[in-house]
Amino acid sequence: MLSRTADHLFWMARYTERAENTARMLDVNYQTSLLPQSAEVAEQGWWAMLDISELTNAFDHKYGLLTRDDVIDFMVRDMTNPSSIMSCLRAARENARAVRGSLTTEVWETVNTTWLDVQRMIADGELQEDPSRFFEWVKFRSHLARGVQFGTMLKDDAFHFMRLGTFLERADNTARILDVKFQASGSDDSDPNREQNDFYHWAAVLRSVSGFEVYRKVYRAVITPQRVAELLILRPDMPRSLVSSMDEVVAILAMVCNHQSGETERQAGKLHADLKFARIDDIFAVGLHAFLTSFLERIGDIGNGISRDFLVPLQAA
Repeated sequence: MLSRTADHLFWMARYTERAENTARMLDVNYQTSLLPQSAEVAEQGWWAMLDISELTNAFDHKYGLLTRDDVIDFMVRDMTNPSSIMSCLRAARENARAVRGSLTTEVWETVNTTWLDVQRMIADGELQEDPSRFFEWVKFRSHLARGVQFGTMLKDDAFHFMRLGTFLERADNTARILDVKFQASGSDDSDPNREQNDFYHWAAVLRSVSGFEVYRKVYRAVITPQRVAELLILRPDMPRSLVSSMDEVVAILAMVCNHQSGETERQAGKLHADLKFARIDDIFAVGLHAFLTSFLERIGDIGNGISRDFLVPLQAA
């Protein structure tokens, strides 16, 4: 496959996944903000959300004082923010349009209709009217896009590069959510077994990755930080866990490998093995923040390797 075609497909999927992840985080923060709590605690939650996306400085420069409505506007409608939902959906549509011939009609129409509909919904004020309903719609459209890809695309390189972009973005996002939320909760690495008395905080973390019901089914016990981390890092049967995402990345790289991708495959395989054979006690012993920081650096290196080996070089892009 031509590198430019692969690049467009890869980033189409990444931007779609990123829009969904942003909607998940915004929805959880919005729902949490409706609970009885101090203004300081509520503000910390919104700052943490900006930290996850590394957008604190950009927001502070544009708005100064933080309010819930400004954060939602910045993360949904602001086209100067490349990680806003609108920016992501537009980028996904533009990448899809560039490789229209590599997509089925159903995939193209799903991506294109999502972009057209989100513009109408924003113009009609549906975000202000019911933010949660809007966020659910974004998540639904992302689910629909993946389902249509899986149900209509030939399982060739085009399909594989879309899946590769999806799972690389998912792994990155899950690690960011865990890192920021654990620090914000006060569950520092020196005391990993401390019971978290704020049930709503950890329930919100789980709901941001569709893991609340899964947690109850797996553990059948009170929610604790250590079990949350184990579920979202080490459980291969949890769809959004780090190890589950890396299962897919390693398998896809094996299918699309070429003569120069050996080092990227090695890095991905080593990261996958480190996750597969890790224990949560060992992770907390070395420090969760250190572990997740290292993971984000390594997943970033793998993404750079994929760009170098298969896609348009980052400098050229």
